[in-house]
Amino acid sequence: MNRTLITGGLVITAAEETHADVLIEDGRIVAMASTGTQQWTAERVIDATGKYVIPGGVDAHTHLDFPFGGTASSDTFETGTRAAAWGGTTTLIDFAVQSRGKSLRAGLDTWHAKSDAQCAIDYGFHMILSDVNESTLREMDGLVAEGVSSFKLFTAYPGVFYSDDGQILRAMQRAADNGGLIMMHAENGIAIDVLVQQALERGQTAPRYHGEVRRALLEAEATHRTIQLARVAGSPLYVVHVAAQEAVAELTAARDMGLPVFGETCPQYLYLSTDNLAEPDFEGAKYVCSTPLRPREHQAALWRALRTNDLQVVSTDHCPFCFAGQKELGRDDFSKIPNGLPGVENRMDLLHQAVVDGHISRRRWIEIACAGPARMFGLYGKKGTIAPGADADVVIYDPTAEQVMSAATHHMNVDYSAYEGKRVTGQVETVLSRGELVIDQRKFTGHAGHGQYMPRATCQYLQ
Repeated sequence: MNRTLITGGLVITAAEETHADVLIEDGRIVAMASTGTQQWTAERVIDATGKYVIPGGVDAHTHLDFPFGGTASSDTFETGTRAAAWGGTTTLIDFAVQSRGKSLRAGLDTWHAKSDAQCAIDYGFHMILSDVNESTLREMDGLVAEGVSSFKLFTAYPGVFYSDDGQILRAMQRAADNGGLIMMHAENGIAIDVLVQQALERGQTAPRYHGEVRRALLEAEATHRTIQLARVAGSPLYVVHVAAQEAVAELTAARDMGLPVFGETCPQYLYLSTDNLAEPDFEGAKYVCSTPLRPREHQAALWRALRTNDLQVVSTDHCPFCFAGQKELGRDDFSKIPNGLPGVENRMDLLHQAVVDGHISRRRWIEIACAGPARMFGLYGKKGTIAPGADADVVIYDPTAEQVMSAATHHMNVDYSAYEGKRVTGQVETVLSRGELVIDQRKFTGHAGHGQYMPRATCQYLQ
């Protein structure tokens, strides 16, 4: 028998806060009791006095070892999951990609081959649909049955991932029948490509123009359009990386009508802005991602939507590219800058800073970072909470520790930090994944291959 006892901490879940002892046995939480009321014994005792005891984070949007823009994201499944553990995330859901003309199964097999025996934490997959046709629509049913229950489509990137309205509608109809959840990258890529070309013809090549051509209204338009398509199909919809206040308004209006429409945002939209894209000497390239960073005034709408549950999840869209040799591919043409930011290690700390700053409550922190994404993608009960029967994915969090975010100290395989020099209060101290220590008093004790692949149920918000 392998027992761990966590004692003396403030246990925080999405539902409650209580001073409690947590007993772990053979990788699962088996019991909880008010601190000091039970005389449990264990081989390992962790004193969490003065600390928070929280569920391991669930990051539902990452792109590890992801080919894009003539290169590939710089974190592998080994380095990316290790960095996630350092940041208090114990489960991530990455995106397997269907190549045009190929089957969904071939894409999923490719991502399993990349990740098998590489991950330090548990992981699952969404499926990117690049080519919606009769064959791939039929494949969706089988994937849902085996635990790949969410499918991402794009109104952006014509010629790469783009699907037209008819393809999107057909995928939504299939999801309405098989219980899958359609995830949408909502930007009007056809219009954006026109604006990109016009900007380049005017000699506007700097990173700041990436944000200027990908207009907030084109994010809002695509959000509105895909909501209406989901209504026609009778399908739920999850809009990824929401950045613009106008897009938030579309989601809020849909939810006010009682529609099964959900949304996520990311830390970069809460803390960064077009000011970063405009940094001189090509430094703005570090902040090129899609959807793009918006002017700072959009942040208030995002925080408000997180408080009112019009946005349910904060994920990272972690898709890092090194500044040297990768972001530099677009030095003379912003449209060639690989789109993506690093952040899988920073999310839990940045959201705790939001608690410190008064944007959200402690329980809401856990809801949007742990419980919400677990519910959204069919993992809740095993992941996202601290309760008997759940996997022992537990973080001991020091709410008073101060740190300065920096590429010099982070563990992501990328040569810059999007939050370089940012001071935050709160830091992960110890992390258990299924009862095994992967971070022990700020030392990495995990290993590649510990992480298990997680087949998922369907969206638990709809059950």
